[in-house]
Formats: sequence, structure tokens, C-alpha cells
Amino acid sequence: MEVILAQPRGFCAGVIRAIETVERALHLHGSPVYVLHEIVHNRHVVGALRDRGASFVEDLEEVPLNSVTIFSAHGVSNLVVDQAEQRNLRAIDATCPLVTKVHLQARRYSRQGMEIIIVGHPGHPEVEGTRGRINGPVHVLSTIEEFEILKDKQPDGLAYVTHTTLSMDDTRHLIDGLKSRFPAIIGPDLKDICYATQSRQNAVRKLSQEIDILLVVGARYSSNSNRLREAGAQNGLPAYLIEDEGEIEPKWLKNKVKIGITAGASTPEILVQGVLAKLSSYGKLRVREMEGRQETIRFSLPKSKYL
Repeated sequence: MEVILAQPRGFCAGVIRAIETVERALHLHGSPVYVLHEIVHNRHVVGALRDRGASFVEDLEEVPLNSVTIFSAHGVSNLVVDQAEQRNLRAIDATCPLVTKVHLQARRYSRQGMEIIIVGHPGHPEVEGTRGRINGPVHVLSTIEEFEILKDKQPDGLAYVTHTTLSMDDTRHLIDGLKSRFPAIIGPDLKDICYATQSRQNAVRKLSQEIDILLVVGARYSSNSNRLREAGAQNGLPAYLIEDEGEIEPKWLKNKVKIGITAGASTPEILVQGVLAKLSSYGKLRVREMEGRQETIRFSLPKSKYL
């Protein structure tokens, strides 16, 4: 079998920044450091940080007063920020800068009196964080059919922002639908979808022309990993999302000569190497990396007196 590795794949700058933020806080303050929600959507990453002394919580009420507390890369609402202040928590905001950019866009539109539409998946931590940053009317829409709830809205009073890890094709479809129904609607360009989301989806589309099957290494609840699997399936490939090598089914590989592998933006490279090791146990393996530009974007750590 031949394996072709997508380029780019795996950790993005926002994820690296979030993980380094937790590691830096542990180094400076010792254990425990509290993290609101999973710092990124990958149980292996979370487990490794937990082993080093990070404590992950789902509600700030679980955090002792005055404790060092980190907000995850997905962002949080104004309510959470206020709650942290009320509990005198030493809060460090590890929100990805590209998510923060969406927050700022949404708040700017809201201050202009616009009713905000978030194109994204209801309930996702990033979407809920963005929703909670807007002081005014806000709707979350993920399908064309849901546009019906907007039928009585003033067409010149609407603006949209997007969930950063959506499929570019789906997002384009939804934004085109909004613009068709509400020609006066305003919002950012499609290129404002996270650069890492774009580049990884582009790589999968290119890789799909060369392979017989696609394996996406990532968490089942990771939005960007799911979008990568969808990108492969949309190109007619059998495409599977696996958390690690233990989820590979040998029957998937029957009569498959070329296997493509990519990884979600919160997936460490060690999990990809584990998949390669598993595949090599089935027989001789030839591995190569597809041509592509390596990402060089890096984000500095959050500005905080606690770092």
C-alpha cells in the first residue's frame, strides 16, 4: 500500500497557542490550573495536559475562588468573563485570535444596530461564545431551511458572521442564500473562515484526486475534523474519521492501494504516526507527503499578567 500524507495537516497556530498557554500557566503557577471546557477538541491532548496538572471544568462554579483559570481556544461569552471577575479568578483568555476577530466583527455590526446571524452549528462552544458576545438580537443558522425564521426581518438591518471551522462549500452555499434573500445584508468575505480550515480542506480536495480512501485523524466531536471527512466524501471517496489507530477497520482497506491521511487542527502528529504504524502491520507500506506549503503562521501567547 502507498500512503500519502496531506500537507498541511494537524495542529494549527491557534491550537498550538492554546496548549502552550496551559503549559506556561502550569510552569508558572503549578498544579492545579483550571481550564473551562476542553482547551481544544482532542481527548489525547486534554489527557496529556490533565496528567501534567490541568483540571478541566464545565462551569466556573467548580473553580475555587482566586484560582488560575484558562478560557479555551473556542472563546467564551461576556457572561463567563463577568462570572470570572466576580469569583476573583486569575483568568487567562486562550481564545484563538481568529475567533476573537469574529467576536469583534459581530459586536461592530451589533453596535451599528444590525440584527446578527451566526452561520454555524448551534451548541458548538465557538458559536455559543460568539452569541454571548453580542448585545442585541442574534440568530444561529446552519441550513437554508432555517432562513424561514427571518422572513419578517428588515432586509437592510441584517449582518452575518461565520463559525470559523465550517466547510467552505457549505458556508458559500449559505451565504449565497442569505444574499439572495436579503441583498442588503452585510458580512465578512468568505476568506475570513479560519486559514487552517481553508488550507486543510484544500489539501484534502487535492489529495482526493490521487487516493482510494481517506482517513481523517481527529476527535468525533471536532467540527474541523468532521468537515475534512465531508470534503473527502464529497469527492466520491470512502472517508472515515478516526480518533486513533485503534479505530481502523481492516475491511476498509480491502482492494485499496493508495491511502490518504490527514488530521484535524487539534490533532497531534503522534496520532498520525500511530496510524502509520498500524497500517504497516498489515503489510509493506510506502509513505510520502503530498506537495504543499508548510504553514508558518504563529500566534504569540495571550497578553495576561498571569503569564
